[in-house]
Amino acid sequence: MDNIFVFVLQSLLLGVGLAMDAFSVSLANGLNEPRMRIPRMSLIAGVFAGFQALMPMLGWLLVHTAVERFSVLDKFIPYVALILLAFIGGKMLYEGIKNRGSFDEKPAVGFWGLIVQGIATSIDALSVGFTIADYGLVRAIVCALIIAAVTFAICMIGLAIGKKAGTKLSWKASVLGGVILIAIGIEIFVSGILK
Repeated sequence: MDNIFVFVLQSLLLGVGLAMDAFSVSLANGLNEPRMRIPRMSLIAGVFAGFQALMPMLGWLLVHTAVERFSVLDKFIPYVALILLAFIGGKMLYEGIKNRGSFDEKPAVGFWGLIVQGIATSIDALSVGFTIADYGLVRAIVCALIIAAVTFAICMIGLAIGKKAGTKLSWKASVLGGVILIAIGIEIFVSGILK
């Protein structure tokens, strides 16, 4: 029971941390389309959530295959997880602090632009697949689905806030996402070392 709770909590926190880029872009999209309706909001949030689920599974598949073939790599997973999540989290933290108070206004986005936004905001999630390589297939899928659900909800909130208040929160979201990813990297590292 405790192990399931930790898994779900970790997946939820990964979802929150990874969704911060998509949240920031959602704020911008909401600002630029103040009359956006629920179906359009759902499409945007769904695209972001889909990519946030797809990328960790792709990373998991790449690393999980290598780990099964080269089991000696198991001991390096906590180090790789810490390095990747600390790098991504540090980058988000830096960009959030650097861009504090500024905002680049983007025009309303078309379908292909939305796909590009989805890829750009989820590329960090590819490395999460590396950090969950020790999960079995079912657990990896559940983790990806939790990340997707969290991303969808956060993007819907971002779009709604963007429609109302603009992007005053975008840099804070980036800082929060960075801190969460770094914390998860440390947790994975410590629990992996103590196995």
